[in-house]
Amino acid sequence: MRKRRGLIMATAGVCIALLLPSGVTAGATAQRAPGETTTVKQDIYDITAATTELRGSVAATGVDVFSVHGRRMTVSATPEQAKLLRDKGFELKHQGDLQQELAKLTPGRDVTTNDFPAGYKGYHNYAEMTAELRKAESDFPNIAKVSSIGKSHEGREIWAIKISDNVGTDENEPEVLFNCNIHAREHLTVEMCLRIVKRFTTGYATDPAIKKVVDSRVIWVVPSVNPDGAEYDIATGQFRSWRKNRQTQSTDINRNFGYKWGCCGGSSGSSGSETYRGPSAFSAPETQRVRDFVNSRVVGGKQRITANIDFHTYSELVLWPFGYTKDDTAPGLNADEQKTFSTLGRQMAQTNGYTPQQGSDLYVTDGDITDWLWGQHKIWTYTFEMYPSEGGVGGFYPKDTVIERETARNDKAVDLLLSYADCVPRVIGKTC
Repeated sequence: MRKRRGLIMATAGVCIALLLPSGVTAGATAQRAPGETTTVKQDIYDITAATTELRGSVAATGVDVFSVHGRRMTVSATPEQAKLLRDKGFELKHQGDLQQELAKLTPGRDVTTNDFPAGYKGYHNYAEMTAELRKAESDFPNIAKVSSIGKSHEGREIWAIKISDNVGTDENEPEVLFNCNIHAREHLTVEMCLRIVKRFTTGYATDPAIKKVVDSRVIWVVPSVNPDGAEYDIATGQFRSWRKNRQTQSTDINRNFGYKWGCCGGSSGSSGSETYRGPSAFSAPETQRVRDFVNSRVVGGKQRITANIDFHTYSELVLWPFGYTKDDTAPGLNADEQKTFSTLGRQMAQTNGYTPQQGSDLYVTDGDITDWLWGQHKIWTYTFEMYPSEGGVGGFYPKDTVIERETARNDKAVDLLLSYADCVPRVIGKTC
């Protein structure tokens, strides 16, 4: 297996985000059990880490990784974490106190409890998202059908909408899954999924290209895999920088899938960490719901879902498996498959201006959804890290004025994936 050369210019999608309620500080130690707070001081540092291995060593200390740009990582660290990094030989350049930096970004006091604050009203909360899905079903009953794939930890329905020309029939057509909002604070991704729903329902009667796709594909959209966390993030009218779900020991859903779970230093066994993988694979109810839904699409021994995009923020990246290993190929991913992933990934990136690379080129992750979708089901799956490319603590919370532009930016990439869904290896001239 050929070793991958780590890319040194990208922005990680595991940053902390904007604002926390009174009495709660930000960072890895803030991502604790529901209701648990911490007063541990945290500071922002720049660290030189030019390779995948060095970036992985930094991330393994439990710091919050804000961004990776060139040779520079920007992180938030407790005094203990900062000492550990220095003991490892890293030079830390202090950039400021985290709470002071967050205070500069505090919105005005015109806020509404259980909703987005001023400047973000264009985003959909859970009730508004549900209403949008129901409206699509009501307005286009022949091509759109809403269902639940099951309940979250707190009992919210995890909605899915099916879009197809024969929506009430289980047709033998290629199926494509688009899922969003695995990480609570990544609200722009909900808007991305809602845009996909709107495009392929409202455009069906007037756009021949859209009609062709809907007539020959089955589109599944799950706009919020983590509704509990997303609602908690906005419950006070100010952002809480919440990433995980809302179990007692809150879990990073995107480290809880069963393929290579906890195998390779790409997640944390500490419940206080933002990348806490849970006590066992599929211990999170939300992960179980996705697993059961995807497993249910195996019909007659064949997985009907052929392709997927898992939308995140932020970094402007197109990523493909594997995340658990830095090698180009590994058991379950041969050279032709790697070439297929890379070729289509780069083509999609040409349409939206994102940076294409294997997921582990940033640093190793294990137990994530894309490794599971490919490793378990051979679904051609990509992670899209959306806007912005970098941005420090504010990167998770762009104002609502960017929603239209930054979701439309992915239209062509979505269309390209759908076009190849019948046989993704066609992109490298192979047959299926």
